Amino acid sequence: MKLVDEKAIRGVIHRAGNTRFNRLLLDALEEDFSRWESFNLSARHATHYPHGVFELMPCSDKRLYAFKYVNGHPRNTTSGKLSVVAIGMLADVESGYPLMICDMTLPTALRTAATAALAARHLARPQSSRLAMIGCGAQSEFQAVALRGVLPLDSVRYYDPDQAAMRKFRTNMEDQFTMLHPCGGVDEAIRGADVIVTATADKRKNVLFASALITPGTHIHALGGDCPGKTELPPDLLGQAKIVVEFARQATIEGEIQNSPGVKIHAELWEIICGNKAGRCSDEEITLFDSVGFALEDFSVMRLLYEMSSEYDLGMEIGLIPQPVDPKNLYGLLSAP
Repeated sequence: MKLVDEKAIRGVIHRAGNTRFNRLLLDALEEDFSRWESFNLSARHATHYPHGVFELMPCSDKRLYAFKYVNGHPRNTTSGKLSVVAIGMLADVESGYPLMICDMTLPTALRTAATAALAARHLARPQSSRLAMIGCGAQSEFQAVALRGVLPLDSVRYYDPDQAAMRKFRTNMEDQFTMLHPCGGVDEAIRGADVIVTATADKRKNVLFASALITPGTHIHALGGDCPGKTELPPDLLGQAKIVVEFARQATIEGEIQNSPGVKIHAELWEIICGNKAGRCSDEEITLFDSVGFALEDFSVMRLLYEMSSEYDLGMEIGLIPQPVDPKNLYGLLSAP
């Protein structure tokens, strides 16, 4: 079995180049979403605590089985720890044998951003140039870079109550965008934006801005509302927007729409990718990708990492699975030297 740790993942991305890797990941996601009905799909299993959550996220087709363990502990950053860490496994369906164990902390950020870009390709106005980033935590740069890969973004207005996070965002993004505008509040940041990304971490029902501030034609990627009791948007905005989700059964429990149980979901993302339903139909529509993260996205990035780490000979082979001479004599291993 292959172990692909964080160092090996960085090696894959450096060998491929950031731009090419992001494009390959976007292609892998589009390919897998387009064959949605060939997967075994289920909502994730979550164990909640007042201060955080643990989640298990499985997904499989007829060839590969994947699952991810991931946490969400927003207060961790105050003690120098990541708020989200993850581990993934990819296995062979035919034999049941694991093929790869890998770090999924960095890949989760990459696949989340690539999924945002995939949705924006269908839901944002093609001429969108102004991005508003609300929340400058660990996800923010990944989102900005991925969206710039599918839209002609040149300007980013950004806000976070943590000034250090804003400085970090500027340092990481100043060679990526021609115009970076730090803002003193959310309202200032979203003014005139073509695309708004909400990426806050507080586990509570929040309203980041008034719906009256959203102008016709805006595309919103609601990233931070991703578990029961955690939202970011004004409920009345949902009645004005064309709403797209990843997996409706999961989104109704964890997404922004948990605040508006009667709201109409226009489509799941795969339906738009496959052409079953329309994406953006006019420059005046307000579109909302109510994204909570879904296991198919983990499947896609693990599949890609397994292929590319093998191609570049990165990662290491580990003997985690017993290999008795007689597969029916597992007990005999106890007396082996």
